[in-house]
Amino acid sequence: MNERELLRVLDGLARPRVLIVGDLILDRYVDGEVSRISPEAPIPILAARSTEDRLGGACNVAANLRAMEAAVEILGVVGKDQIGMELLSLMRGIGIQTEGCVVDAERPTIEKTRMISGVHQILRVDWEKAHPIPAPIETGLLAKIDERVATAHAVILSDYGKGVLTRRVCQAVIAAARRARVPVLVDPKGSDYTRYAGATLVTPNRKEAEQAIGRRLASFDDLPDAARELMRIASLDCAVITLGGDGIYYLDANGGADRVPTQARKVFDVTGAGDTVIANLALGLGAGLELGVAVRLANHAAGIVVGRLGAASVTRAELRAALGERLTQRSKLLTQETLATALAEWRSEGRKIVFTNGCFDVLHAGHVQYLREARSQGDVLVVGVNDDASVRRLKGAARPVNAIDDRMYVLGALEMVDGVIAFPEDTPLRLVQEVTPNVLVKGEDWADKGVVGREWVEQHGGRVHLAHLLPGRSTTSILERAGQPPGAAGIARPNC
Repeated sequence: MNERELLRVLDGLARPRVLIVGDLILDRYVDGEVSRISPEAPIPILAARSTEDRLGGACNVAANLRAMEAAVEILGVVGKDQIGMELLSLMRGIGIQTEGCVVDAERPTIEKTRMISGVHQILRVDWEKAHPIPAPIETGLLAKIDERVATAHAVILSDYGKGVLTRRVCQAVIAAARRARVPVLVDPKGSDYTRYAGATLVTPNRKEAEQAIGRRLASFDDLPDAARELMRIASLDCAVITLGGDGIYYLDANGGADRVPTQARKVFDVTGAGDTVIANLALGLGAGLELGVAVRLANHAAGIVVGRLGAASVTRAELRAALGERLTQRSKLLTQETLATALAEWRSEGRKIVFTNGCFDVLHAGHVQYLREARSQGDVLVVGVNDDASVRRLKGAARPVNAIDDRMYVLGALEMVDGVIAFPEDTPLRLVQEVTPNVLVKGEDWADKGVVGREWVEQHGGRVHLAHLLPGRSTTSILERAGQPPGAAGIARPNC
């Protein structure tokens, strides 16, 4: 499923009601600067500047769902303390229903304090009593489950191993969800997944999955058997395994499986990424999506959140913008099949098509000016790019500096470029004939050399335009300044 289809899904996505049961945590961030070491011990001194309190644990799952405009209720336990009051207030402030939360006067509200210097976390302090909740508190929580599950479209068990999700609580929630015929998703903890027996799916990361099945997942080939083993252990309908930088693997109830590559453009902090995944999976399943579609939306959302500091969430608008950006970028990177489709569409709209080509190995200002002038000759600019093998034949073994995928990606990011396609030949003649542009553009240094494809273009009513060159800019000079031997650069032109 591509970004265009995901955008349509997102635009039509309902706003289901999701119930979350799990460990409630307050995340506190202390930001400052480390400039010296303590004279008392070999430890850094943090000169604190500010503090920020955020929702953590199951509360962060709830925050992610609210950001995606779901209706959310949460069940959990807080202490009879100031931290607990603040945590409940933060949740209510963004529209999370907290009436089902139980107060335990003997148990402090869980607080995690992270000390941050610049972009680095230098220390975390946890205030908690991570033992199973006592029987009276468990009974109070159990009494609230059936009524709330009955009004939900999806249920999440967010297990941080802090004692709220006892076996009795897990089984009560799952049984109620089964009776109500709503999916129940589990973010698991520990190695005993029998506690989650009967759930719809679990979402362990690779390490957690290895712990649960008792063996390493050395390669992608190990994932199908691991997913089936998880489904067998806990009598699940499906399994989802998050793989960090390798994306997400899923196996559904009908045997459908896939590994969805990561969508992260930069990774700043993976804190809470699992919360974003399970929140968006529950959103999708609660809205009636198939698992594979929900996984793809969740994967895109997680790709955004890992670019932010600490536990964070993604709004519908942000997810839509990210999908739109990728759609714009990817739709420019053409294959033989999509080139034909794009050309037919542009011609049906009466657009004047411009074509140019080159290696575009190390992009510089001369390239940008050249491409901008090329684009000014028509309505649509298609750029043909020599693939890596043809660049080596033309330029020598040291080239290209940048591989074809990177060169195409960078070109596709330029606003004046409408389409980019690779070609394997030493000349672009076949591609010129395929495109048959209204205008064929080359640099003015080709005036006496014979522009490849000129005859074809002119025979079909088009023309050739020789673009001006920006003096003093060349790939050769860049590579020489970078320390590469001059001969390695070959003959440099602004479109090479």
